[in-house]
Amino acid sequence: MSWKHLFSRSLAANPERLHFAAHSHHLWPDASYEGHMAAWQDAAVLADHKWDRIMGAVWSEAQQHVAHELNLSDPATLCFAPNTHDFIVRLLSAISARPVRVLATNGEFHSFRRQMTRWVEAGEVVLQTASPDSLLETARTGAFDLIFASHVLFNSGTIISRLDELAALARPEGPWVVIDGYHGFKAIETDLSQIADRVFYLAGGYKYAMAGEGACFLHAPPGFAKRPVVTGWYAAFDDLALAPGDIGYAPDGRRFLGSTFAPSGLYRFNAVQNMLDREGLTTAVISEHVAALQGQFLEDDPLADFELLNPLGDQQHARFLAFRGETASALHDRLAAQNVVTDVRGDVLRIGFALYHDREDVARLTKIIGQFS
Repeated sequence: MSWKHLFSRSLAANPERLHFAAHSHHLWPDASYEGHMAAWQDAAVLADHKWDRIMGAVWSEAQQHVAHELNLSDPATLCFAPNTHDFIVRLLSAISARPVRVLATNGEFHSFRRQMTRWVEAGEVVLQTASPDSLLETARTGAFDLIFASHVLFNSGTIISRLDELAALARPEGPWVVIDGYHGFKAIETDLSQIADRVFYLAGGYKYAMAGEGACFLHAPPGFAKRPVVTGWYAAFDDLALAPGDIGYAPDGRRFLGSTFAPSGLYRFNAVQNMLDREGLTTAVISEHVAALQGQFLEDDPLADFELLNPLGDQQHARFLAFRGETASALHDRLAAQNVVTDVRGDVLRIGFALYHDREDVARLTKIIGQFS
């Protein structure tokens, strides 16, 4: 079974393509087009006054969708931005100590690694990394200002499951614990209700939320990082009556806002989440569909010479399979020449599955890979 009809525009745009990189750039469902057009229509009709709607009904609706998915009791702790990098920069700016002592896993995404490396070079950060297995032990024994860990590691699909124990280390005065949920949000069921008062959580709509760019978000626990140094005037919406020279901040998640942004991502995000709700496509339902396709692919075993980094089991699983092999890059390029989209990171080939795939797509993928064996 598949839900191809929900992606008719994207599939029709390149009908011969096999897109198995949903973990990287998820194909946009038809609902995203409708959301995109709604953003344009509001801009045309409301002009300058569109911001009343964007920062009102549109913003609130997006908060409700995220809060429902993560089981957050207070949607107001959520803030949106064009990308998660903005949030990382603002978070670090709110820490007064220099250099900032950071602990992270050794499998964080490129943008985080690059920024941290540059901050280390500039003397702004002292960075220590640990394997996912040793992260908690290291966090307990070290003196850190910031502990940063992906819920699901982007390269290997490894899941860090002991978030509650990590959250127990967090204090308003430090350390702060940040969970990067980009490969977890809408991919594995996530309940933050018991740790929401202690951890930051950031993710976005580009991948499993199926909304495309420009719809990233941060959950910021009350009492943590009250006054980011890197800030924009939108963060002062509740304090615009302050005297000149006074720098006020919104009392909730909006304290992490920057300045004017393109709002179409929020419209797409809302439209897609509403579509998923109408169709009864919860994270659990989609994961069940994906797991069946992953099982079919592994049963066919077209990559017998590769090492599977994230085997299927009884626990939650990433929406992609990660295969390590010396020929990963070459195979990726050969597949691309056949209009088969996968993703490669060094010697790891990643294959992502989605609602727009069915058993016939997996069989076709297996057959094409077999041509290169």
